[in-house]
Amino acid sequence: MPGKNSSAILGAAFLMATSAIGPGFITQTTVFTQQLLTSFGFVILVSVLLDIAAQLNTWRIVAVSEKRAQDIANNLLPGMGYFLAFLIVLGGLAFNIGNVGGAGLGLNILFSIDANEEQPIWGAGISAAIALVIFWVKQAGLAMDWFAKLLGIVMLALTLYVAIQSGPPLAKAIQHSFLPDKIDTIAIITLVGGTVGGYISFAGAHRLLDAGIKGKAYLPQVNRGSIKAILLASAMRILLFLAALGVVMAGGMLNDKNPAASVFEIAAGRIGYKIFGIVLWSAAITSVVGSAYTSVSFIKSFHPSLERNQRWLITGFILISTLVFAMLGKPVKLLILVGALNGLILPVSLAMMLLSVYRKEMVRNYRHPVWMSIAGWVVVIAMSWMGAKILLTDLPKLWQ
Repeated sequence: MPGKNSSAILGAAFLMATSAIGPGFITQTTVFTQQLLTSFGFVILVSVLLDIAAQLNTWRIVAVSEKRAQDIANNLLPGMGYFLAFLIVLGGLAFNIGNVGGAGLGLNILFSIDANEEQPIWGAGISAAIALVIFWVKQAGLAMDWFAKLLGIVMLALTLYVAIQSGPPLAKAIQHSFLPDKIDTIAIITLVGGTVGGYISFAGAHRLLDAGIKGKAYLPQVNRGSIKAILLASAMRILLFLAALGVVMAGGMLNDKNPAASVFEIAAGRIGYKIFGIVLWSAAITSVVGSAYTSVSFIKSFHPSLERNQRWLITGFILISTLVFAMLGKPVKLLILVGALNGLILPVSLAMMLLSVYRKEMVRNYRHPVWMSIAGWVVVIAMSWMGAKILLTDLPKLWQ
């Protein structure tokens, strides 16, 4: 049993990490490295600390309450759970359109199966079919865990190779990770939102509930699992940063349309470009799986029939994402709108988690560490500020 639990916890950690590492994660890291150079190491360091604060609080409270986030929210304030589920599903569906597109692009880089590189419909369809197989095998949970672990390791190993090939200035990167030349607070908050925002922070926590790992007795293992998840996602962030840094500092010119692909190609030649295809596909397809699983986990507890038919709900979720991509590509206005709303999900959901620990009927005799609550509220305040900024600056763009 301990071995089985350890495997499930590691699977949950990889599910969360690979859900975070999507096409946007890869592009975002490359762009910020271009802008901040070695000082981006400081941004990563601070964001990791904030990520851990958010993740530890979320996983512990979900585990000790033995309830999914939407049920905690409904118990705290009737109707709030439905609102939270609406935001999560809407955000997950919109970003899944981008994930499906990223998976299609990754396959097209590898096999050139689509004539239109801007809208790789065949690649997207094949990727969606692979994601559906994961959920329709007999032991879907186990298959999902192993899928996330395998592709997570593949991404880390290949990106490590490219980072070594690019030859980054490690000494300067380490120095400026602690003593930066410049500090970009927007970049810090953006990284936190991209790692634990929206549905992502709940991917692993809900997976543990489904695996039966819940209750006060499991808290030490839950702690380790939540931190492993952040460290896995952060390891990928650091490797991408080092790969891009080596290329940029050597004077490499990145293609504005696909800066991350440029990094891999400049660092390792034609084989580097093919490696980018594998990394992009792995990042996108695992995000498709994580997004579908977690989004549906936010609605399946509302009615027994939803719980019984969760595989069909997941299937519909993935098919809708794929069909929208095939017909419209990446609908920019929808993604901007949902991105703005997604910026508010983390502070809202984390605030509800933190408030719920004061309700004895929800956590019984559990006492949440004071330092953990303080760290969580710091994240809530910081992300609320960023979410408000996104709403004020990004939403008006829709009507220009």
